[in-house]
Amino acid sequence: MASLEGKGAVVTGSVSGIGLGMAEALARAGASVMLNGFEDPAPALARVRAAVPDGSSAKVDFRNADVSDPEAVGALVTAAAETFGGLNILVNNAGIQHTSPIEDFAVERWDKVIAVNLSAAFYASQVALPLMRQTGWGRIINTASAHGLVASVNKAAYVAAKHGIMGLTKVTALETAEEDITCNAINPGWVRTELVERQIEALAERDGVDIDEAARRLLSAKQPSLRFVTPEQLGEALVFLCSNAASQITGIALPVDGGWTSQ
Repeated sequence: MASLEGKGAVVTGSVSGIGLGMAEALARAGASVMLNGFEDPAPALARVRAAVPDGSSAKVDFRNADVSDPEAVGALVTAAAETFGGLNILVNNAGIQHTSPIEDFAVERWDKVIAVNLSAAFYASQVALPLMRQTGWGRIINTASAHGLVASVNKAAYVAAKHGIMGLTKVTALETAEEDITCNAINPGWVRTELVERQIEALAERDGVDIDEAARRLLSAKQPSLRFVTPEQLGEALVFLCSNAASQITGIALPVDGGWTSQ
């Protein structure tokens, strides 16, 4: 694993699921990590602190911030830089979902999904880039989902936001191309997070099957591997994109999706 000792990182939406897996991976690599989210942070803080290698100077902290609020996002990123003595890694991971046909899609739900899944990444990047330039090194990684590359019915806001994240990723990569700053996207397929678990439960109820069969049906509809992607796998992909080996990789989509977007 690449060493990220001495690097300061902030991961939005990181007290559970994908974000927690990413935060743990960064800590294992020696980075200091600022967690963020609305749930009780104590279990996540304990897990990430336990991942810090013996002898490492890495710190782990938490800040509650509504990522749909530009001032709150700015304060989160600034706090990480102040706590860790600099900001090097920004992981824009926070996300929410709402499903509905377009004609029934509530406007307030559209606005919230776009705010959390897309605008928050812009707000955070806008504050983080000057801080990365101060340190001379930076990595921005956006969690974009397979839905940043393909679409599904009833997910207009989510798909639009994730396609928007891909555009933001490419623009950021171009604007930082001559610096030691990169910006890439990771595009997970199905990961068995709480958000996906709710979709499995809804499928089980709709089809009158048990949870295991519903999970199999969910996977078989999209993910040829028929296996869920794990937060640990996504964390390792993240650390790779932060490594020296990836210093000339910028502006890409990295699908970790069991073949979903190959179809």
